[in-house]
Amino acid sequence: MNTVLKIMLLMFVYMNSVTAKAQSDFCGIKNTSFQNGETVTMKVFYNALGAYVGAGEATFSVKLTRYNDKPVYHFLGEGKSYAFFDNFFKVRDRYESFVDTASLLPYKFIRNVDEGGHKIYNNVTFNQETNTAVSTNGVFKITDCIQDVVSSVYYARNIDFEKYKPGDKIPFDMFLDDEIYHLYIRYLGKEKVKTRYGRFHAYKFKPLLVKGTIFEGGEKMTAWISADDNRLLLRVDSPISVGSIKVDMMGYRNLRHPLKSLISTR
Repeated sequence: MNTVLKIMLLMFVYMNSVTAKAQSDFCGIKNTSFQNGETVTMKVFYNALGAYVGAGEATFSVKLTRYNDKPVYHFLGEGKSYAFFDNFFKVRDRYESFVDTASLLPYKFIRNVDEGGHKIYNNVTFNQETNTAVSTNGVFKITDCIQDVVSSVYYARNIDFEKYKPGDKIPFDMFLDDEIYHLYIRYLGKEKVKTRYGRFHAYKFKPLLVKGTIFEGGEKMTAWISADDNRLLLRVDSPISVGSIKVDMMGYRNLRHPLKSLISTR
């Protein structure tokens, strides 16, 4: 079983070309959805034999701090498999991002993962003015308004879905594994969704995925975020190489806004 963080974060990854105008629509987006002290817990349920069982969980937190004497949000994502799944594929992952509080552009990204004994460490420093990224492996050119894999999740929470029509593509660029990915998600509209936590009014969309070891390529994953000012990720539903997964929001603290999208709990 692979990492809950990888399921959460790579849900946005699909390589495709987008126009310069579409990319410029999201340069300089402002934060209106989260605040200092927010913590969200997600749980992965895995289904291979007709029943979903808990496989792992992740926590995502926001802390206001300083980086090079500038105010930044420190995003921290930590994921682990449960003890039972450790016998098959033990996961202990940690992702960090330090982003400018005004522009939501990242200054630093740290990836420190141990997945089934395969360890990866990458420390990336971004210079948004010179369009360069210095990672553990070298120096790379980047595009304007580049995001890292963690900052892109929080960045996407600030998208104003009300300005889009069902079927619209919403693009942005992300730097991952020393490569630039031109990404988008396809907005599908509003609907009510029932999760393990409760029933919500939600925005629905499909990230288009790169074919890999876990996910098939194409629009086979579906995600829902709260249709309120928090834009909180509520559920991810997807087939994987063996079986399928659901990822549900199971708890939260210190949201910036009331969770008005919640209709009822469980």
